[in-house]
Amino acid sequence: MLLAGGRASRLGGTDKPGITIGGRSLLETVAAAAADAGASRIIIVGPARAGFAAGHLEFTSEQPPGAGPVPALRAGIARVTEPWLLLLAADLPFLRGPHLIALLTTAARRQRAGAVLVDGEGRKQWLVSCWQSGPLRSALDKYGGASLGGVLGPLDPAEVMITREPGEPAPWLDCDTDEDLAAALAFAYPGKDDTR
Repeated sequence: MLLAGGRASRLGGTDKPGITIGGRSLLETVAAAAADAGASRIIIVGPARAGFAAGHLEFTSEQPPGAGPVPALRAGIARVTEPWLLLLAADLPFLRGPHLIALLTTAARRQRAGAVLVDGEGRKQWLVSCWQSGPLRSALDKYGGASLGGVLGPLDPAEVMITREPGEPAPWLDCDTDEDLAAALAFAYPGKDDTR
């Protein structure tokens, strides 16, 4: 499940999932990572997009659109029939299938309800995580707040740290701000100015 319906207010309201880095949009990159990790269906919570009409892709939206990540999660999970799901932001230019496989295998090996990627500073990245759909549905049914950490944290997920080589971009690098976007572009196009 990809959450792709935010307002991108820190990027001036730009169509963040549609930003092109490394020859494809951020949304295409994250969808490809999910597919590489074995996702049988990709549910995108956000506006439908041209060029994403493949049979394994579905679009839905929280109501009202832009209401936040917890309503978006509720809208997406309503379409999930599989026992496990990946919960991903649509603005991660360096996320790849092996990162997501590490989450899934860690959660299964440790017999946990889910697993979450932990960044280089020890922060949980809730929008790079995997979950058993049953426990997640139950948690959402009982939760009245607006924070992803508030609903996901009590499920006690396994924490996964990804080792990377010096100078390699972090899989958790998202494009929330102009500075984030500049950093991503610098990794994707080393030695060049802002190239999109």
